[in-house]
Amino acid sequence: MTGPRDAVDDAVAQEDSTVPDLRLVPSAVGAWIACGLGVGAGASAAVVLAVVCVTMTAGCGLWTAATGSRGRVVTVAVAALVVTAAFGGTAALRVDAVDTGPVRAYAEAGRSVGVDGVVSEDPREIDGAGATLVVLSVRAHRVASGRDAVTGPADLTVLATGAEWMRVAYGTPVTFRARLAVPDRPGLVAAVARPTGPPSPGTPPWWAAAATAVRGALTAASERALPPESAGLLPGIVVGDRSGLLPDVEEDFTEAGMSHLTAVSGANFAFLVGAVVLLARACTLGPRATVLLAGLALVSFVVIARPSPSVLRAAVMGVLGLLALLTGRRRHAMPALATAVIVLLAVDPALAVSWGFALSVTATAALVLLAPVLLRWWVGDPDAPDGRPARSPVRGAVVVAVAAHLVTAPIVAAMAGRSSLYAVVANVLAAPVVGPVTVVGAAAALIAVLDVDVGALVAGVTRLPLAWLVAVARVCASAPGAVIPTPDGLAGALVVGAIAVGAIGVWWWVRARGGREGRGCRSPVARSSGECSDPPRAPSSRPG
Repeated sequence: MTGPRDAVDDAVAQEDSTVPDLRLVPSAVGAWIACGLGVGAGASAAVVLAVVCVTMTAGCGLWTAATGSRGRVVTVAVAALVVTAAFGGTAALRVDAVDTGPVRAYAEAGRSVGVDGVVSEDPREIDGAGATLVVLSVRAHRVASGRDAVTGPADLTVLATGAEWMRVAYGTPVTFRARLAVPDRPGLVAAVARPTGPPSPGTPPWWAAAATAVRGALTAASERALPPESAGLLPGIVVGDRSGLLPDVEEDFTEAGMSHLTAVSGANFAFLVGAVVLLARACTLGPRATVLLAGLALVSFVVIARPSPSVLRAAVMGVLGLLALLTGRRRHAMPALATAVIVLLAVDPALAVSWGFALSVTATAALVLLAPVLLRWWVGDPDAPDGRPARSPVRGAVVVAVAAHLVTAPIVAAMAGRSSLYAVVANVLAAPVVGPVTVVGAAAALIAVLDVDVGALVAGVTRLPLAWLVAVARVCASAPGAVIPTPDGLAGALVVGAIAVGAIGVWWWVRARGGREGRGCRSPVARSSGECSDPPRAPSSRPG
């Protein structure tokens, strides 16, 4: 038998389980700022930040010793200062090692060198000045200039011409000669290499060759089963391969705010791992076997999609988003997200200045924090026993799209200097088919490795959903005012961010006003003042 005190304790425990735990968020933000400042502004700026944080930590310690106060806020603040100082010092060391390294010295002198390395990012074509350039990343382990040679890892951005460079896949050892130049963008890239001849590729490792075979099989199956505008779209949605995407389709997706569908994102991992989990449950497998299969699927997809920092980031964010949706435990989702941010920045500080990283983190945070609040404002019932809103797939899709757009629109404005007016509508219309297309496309890729014709039959199932996506992108991109120009950089982020905050405030005000009007006659003050009277209630059928 439970008494009033037990009921109160249960209510408090239930409320605590739904309130997100934000104690690690300041530490993650501090690590992000430290890495971004170091990579973007240089090692000196990161050192200054670290010194400031150490000084503030010492001040907090003296204040705590003098006052005897050791509250949670002080503990969280001290932890954030310590993490920020540590990341600031680490970022300064890594940036200084790149800026003062011998490869950067070769680049400053414009030397012609011989490079031995491994392709770390698939080549892609861009429009250059009067010619089409092939851009790829190479992790060099030897850079030789005459009799001088530098051994050790160095990241190079390669700007090449020639079709033979497009055939150098991820993970392939490569040797070439190039002239080095200093990068014009912040980051941990030691130099920009402009090859003076074709590459001499080696034999890639078996896992890289297998991943390339799966990607090629998916492309072949798509070309056999689908029209050209959809054939290039399916590999983009499944594994982020945009090499076959038609320029008109790519432009429509960009202007409609749907370009994220053709890049590897957290949604890809959430769909695929979620499908594996559901399949394992349908086969009545135990929890351990389910976790093992989901882990194998995750690792396999990372290899197929290329284990670059952006893909690893998407994998982490996708798994976190899936856990948030499956468990509904918002309290544990934010510590996991903050931990993922800290770990990823420790591995690659250059992610701090990556637009993709910012978009992924903010979109995942919106899914965990903002989407449930917006859903509660929209359909929440104050009289419900547990206070939870009614479930609706349509409402859920709309709220997720709105939440993601509100938090990512300022970043998109800062990055591109424009905003998509119909992005929410386009993504809501696209949401029902993206998951099935991703799962069916992944199955088609695996089957096509064994038999391209059978894989083409499976890929043909996506014909209508892909046609729907192309049509949605075309209509939204051609609608009046589809793209709104905005300032870029910090000004654009502030302007669009202010509009987003204003939109959230208006939504809250309308919902709160409607809630007050609905609850007015239930207020004790209103009852006692006689401002309203309740309608007669039907007699209860409950005994007693």
